[in-house]
Amino acid sequence: MTTRPADHDPFDLGFDADDEFAPSPSDPWRDIDAGRDPGVAGPDPFADFPPARGLAEDDPFDPGDAASPIAASPAPPSRHAGNPVGEMIAGAEAALGDIGVPRITIHVFCAQATTAELAEQAASDRRMGRAATVVRPGGVQAAVEHYQNQPTPSLVVVESLDPAPELLARLDQLAEVCDPGTKVIVVGAANDIALYRELMRRGVSEYLVPPLSPLLLIRAISGLYADPSAPFAGRQIAVVGAKGGVGASTLAHNLAWALAEHMQSGTVLADFDLPFGTAGLNFNQDPLQGVADALGQPDRLDPVLMDRMMVRVTDRLSLFAAPATLEQDFDIQPDAFEEVAQKIRGAAPFAVLDLPHAWSAWKRRMLVGSDDLVIVATPDLASLRNAKNMIDLVRQARPNDAPPRLVLNQVGVPGRPEIPAKDFAEALGLQTSLVLPFEPKAYGQAANHGQMISEVAPKSKAAEGVAHLAQLIARREPPAPQKTSLLGGLFKKK
Repeated sequence: MTTRPADHDPFDLGFDADDEFAPSPSDPWRDIDAGRDPGVAGPDPFADFPPARGLAEDDPFDPGDAASPIAASPAPPSRHAGNPVGEMIAGAEAALGDIGVPRITIHVFCAQATTAELAEQAASDRRMGRAATVVRPGGVQAAVEHYQNQPTPSLVVVESLDPAPELLARLDQLAEVCDPGTKVIVVGAANDIALYRELMRRGVSEYLVPPLSPLLLIRAISGLYADPSAPFAGRQIAVVGAKGGVGASTLAHNLAWALAEHMQSGTVLADFDLPFGTAGLNFNQDPLQGVADALGQPDRLDPVLMDRMMVRVTDRLSLFAAPATLEQDFDIQPDAFEEVAQKIRGAAPFAVLDLPHAWSAWKRRMLVGSDDLVIVATPDLASLRNAKNMIDLVRQARPNDAPPRLVLNQVGVPGRPEIPAKDFAEALGLQTSLVLPFEPKAYGQAANHGQMISEVAPKSKAAEGVAHLAQLIARREPPAPQKTSLLGGLFKKK
C-alpha cells in the first residue's frame, strides 16, 4: 500500500490491516494518464461515468427519490406478510441496528451542518458507547489537511458533494496520508452504481447516500466490524411495570409463551425478581437451579451449564426461574446481570426479561440496553407518573431507538375511576400498543393451573392481545398452521 509509514495510534485496534485504500500500481485510471501525451487528446478515464448530476427537483437521480445501493431502511412488517423470505430479511434488517460498535476511534469530516448534527446524534447512541467519535467540518479536503501531520484513526468518515472525478481525486490525496488498517466510509450525493463500484475497487469500505439517519450510519459502522465468528445474539425484550401489581410479570410470561408457540421462535424467559419471582409458579415448575445460580458465577456460565440451569417448558420455550426465597440475601454485582443477560441472548432468537419493580443501577442498564422495552401500567395517576419518568429516561438514553411499547392493563375494573386510555397515552406522548381488559376469571384460572392465558382461554381478549403484541415484537406474521391431510384425518378416527 503506497501510504506513509504508520504512526502509533493507541486507539487503532488493527482491524483488517490488509485493507487497500490507495490504488494499486496497475490502476488503469493512472495508467491512462501516465501513457498519454498531454498535448494529444486521449480517452477520457471518466467516460464510463454518467455526467455529474446536481440535486435539481426534476432530477430522476436525486438521492432522495432513489434507494441507496448500500443499505435500505427497514420495511414495515406488513410488507412481508405471508412472505417467509421477506420476513427473514426484515428480521435481519431490524437486527443490524443492534450490533454494537467496538472500542475504536472515529473521525467524521462533514461537508454539511445537517450531516454533522446527524453524526453527533449517532455518536451519542447506546451502540456507540465504546467508540470515541470526533466530528469536524470541511469534508474530504479537511481530512487530507488534518492527517498531513496526524495519525489516522481506526475509521474515517468523509462527506463530499463533488462529482465523481473530483471526489476520486480528493480520495487519492486522502489515501496518500492514510495509515495502514484505516477504514474509510464515504458519504456522497450521487446514487451512482458505477461510482460505488470504483470506490469499492479503490478500497473504500462503504459508500452512503441520502437520505441518511443516525441509525443507518451506525449500521454501516458496525457492519465493518461485525465478527462472523462472534456468538449469535437474539433480541432482548425487557418487560417492566410502572408500579407494583400492574401485571407486568404475568404479561412477560404470556408474551414469552406467545413468541415461542404462536410465532414458533425459540425463546428464553428470565425471571430477575430473585426473592419474589413468579415465573416458576405460573409455569408449574420448581427447578433446583435457576437464574440466581447463574448470577453468582457469570464467568463460568457457558451454553452447557446454562442449559442445565434452565427448564424446558415447551419445545421452543426455556425458563430461567428465580429462586423466590427469602432465606438468602442476593448481593449480586450489577455487571453480573448484564453479563448473564448477554449470554441468555445467545441461547435463542428472543430473550424476555421479567424485571422487578425495585429500581437499581442494573435495572436501568437493562432498560437502556434492551432491543425492545415493554412498560405495563394500569389507568391510574401513580402509573402515569412512574411511566412518564421511565419513558423520559429511556428517550434521553436511547434517542435513535423506537419508543417503548405501552401496555395498559386491567382496564375496566368495576367501580374504579380510571384515566381514559387515549388521555393516558397522550400524556406520555405514546400510542398504546395494547389495552387489556380486566378479566379476573381467565387470569385466575391460568394462575391456579400453572398455565398461560392462551391455554385456558384461547378466545379471550387477553389471549388475542398478547398474541398481537408478540407479532409486533417479532415484526412478522405468525407462521400459517400446517394443514392436516384428509387421509391422515380419516386414519386417526376410531
